[in-house]
Amino acid sequence: MDDMNNLNKTPQQMPTYGQPEVEPVITIGDWALTILLTCIPCVNIIMLCIWAFGSSTPKTKSNWAKAQLIFVAIGVVLSIILSTAMSATIASLYG
Repeated sequence: MDDMNNLNKTPQQMPTYGQPEVEPVITIGDWALTILLTCIPCVNIIMLCIWAFGSSTPKTKSNWAKAQLIFVAIGVVLSIILSTAMSATIASLYG
């Protein structure tokens, strides 16, 4: 019976049946501002956290921010490992 009622409806009136919602497109200006903000020390980490875990951020930007935070964490860990190795090497040369 439902199918018969749907025959007379326009495409805008048809039920969606679980189709995904269309997210807003992030414009070039928004991306330019995003990249500019991530170039500023300390502000970049704060903004990445806001974008990654904020509920009002579009999904694509949220995923991008999470990926950036992963790379930041990897960079911090590698920096600690390399600086520790260099400090040990210098200490052994002069020790």
